[in-house]
Amino acid sequence: MSEATIVSMRRLFRGAILAALFGLAAACASNNLAVMTVSQANSELATGYLIDAGDKLKVTVFDEEPLTGEYDVGMGGAISLPLLEPIMVKNMNPRQVAQIIEEKLSAGGYVLYPRVSVDILEYRPFFILGEVAAPGAYPHGGELTLEQAVAKAGGFTPRAQKSSVVLKRQDWAESKLIKLGKAALKVAPGDTIIVQEAFF
Repeated sequence: MSEATIVSMRRLFRGAILAALFGLAAACASNNLAVMTVSQANSELATGYLIDAGDKLKVTVFDEEPLTGEYDVGMGGAISLPLLEPIMVKNMNPRQVAQIIEEKLSAGGYVLYPRVSVDILEYRPFFILGEVAAPGAYPHGGELTLEQAVAKAGGFTPRAQKSSVVLKRQDWAESKLIKLGKAALKVAPGDTIIVQEAFF
């Protein structure tokens, strides 16, 4: 499959996701949602970054150039390396992934004493919709607050409700209404933020 085809497929996939998320935004505006404070939302984030579909990893197998490369985490949460069966990496940190790769290379007899490092090259995006200047998908950066997310999307529109946002995390079954205060709301990779319209 050519690089151009892969890029085209990614664009189509991202467009489909955005279309679905815009539908979610419209639905959330009219439904009663569970309310959560910023501190509650922040406390539910895991310590350290956990890998999931949409991330791109750099896997370095020292002294084994053919095994070193860049790998996309697939929709199921797995990566495919040469010589090995697909490895499930969803909800693991980079060090855990490196350890599993070392174990599999050693167990398969491919590398006697493998030394592996794993780095995140590209974080999966977050999505911000509703009353912002440029709604859409944006790259995460490892650390991000709501204020920074809104800035990436060109700022609030004049109609924006600024005292709360609707938030949907990848591991939440339902969206929640987050009441904003002085504390900064942390945005996780894969989050969908919906800025609703204020009613004056």
